[in-house]
Amino acid sequence: MNKAITVAAAIGVVLALGFSLGAIPSGINAQAQTEPTPFPSREKTISVSGQATTFVEPDRLNIRFGIEVQKPTAKEALDENSAQMNKVIEAIKSAGINDDEITTSQFSIYPVYESYQEKETGIYKQRLTGYSVSNIIQVKTPKLDLVSEIIDAAVDSGVNRVDSVWFSLSEKKQQQVSDDLLAEAIKNARSKAEKALVPLDHQIIGVKYVSLSDGGYYPPPMPYYGAMDFAMEKSATPIFSSDQQVSASATVVFLIGSN
Repeated sequence: MNKAITVAAAIGVVLALGFSLGAIPSGINAQAQTEPTPFPSREKTISVSGQATTFVEPDRLNIRFGIEVQKPTAKEALDENSAQMNKVIEAIKSAGINDDEITTSQFSIYPVYESYQEKETGIYKQRLTGYSVSNIIQVKTPKLDLVSEIIDAAVDSGVNRVDSVWFSLSEKKQQQVSDDLLAEAIKNARSKAEKALVPLDHQIIGVKYVSLSDGGYYPPPMPYYGAMDFAMEKSATPIFSSDQQVSASATVVFLIGSN
């Protein structure tokens, strides 16, 4: 009888422990189910590129010219070139150009050879005939109306090379125009996105990413040949400027949502 009671009591204790232990994991599961389950981002986006372009009057004149001299020795060529170049500098300064508007673009001294054929062997060889000195300067100025006077003064004082004449924008004006164009490019991108979203029944609700790119196109340096024709009747050299095309672009990733 006592053994039966003891066994029954033991079974009751085991059952009680079983119910208690069983309650613990069920509580853990309940807590875990309340935590959010991670999932990939469901944001919707649209990527659009916008452009803006304008034409601007140039505010900078660029002229590249110089003197090339050939003499039997390097010293003779250098001395002659230097003397003529000093005259050129004084002439263009008299035309209205300042010292800070003149820079050296290229300077070189190199030997000059000519080819000949030996009568005895028929072999072609080279012999030194002299040295050439080339000194090219560049004038960079906002005085666009002096273009003809500068070229004429330079040629009259001894310049025998006018490599190029071109017009461009100063750094300050380029930056101002580019800043304005970037805003227009972003507006253009937004307009494109809004038009594309109409048939999709969506709208822009934010911006995720913006990439800006500003730049401009300038005509390449214009070779100038007329100044070398000394037989021409003396008259002012006609040079005309042209508007400069400047452009900017923007890529915008917009966040979108349903209407």
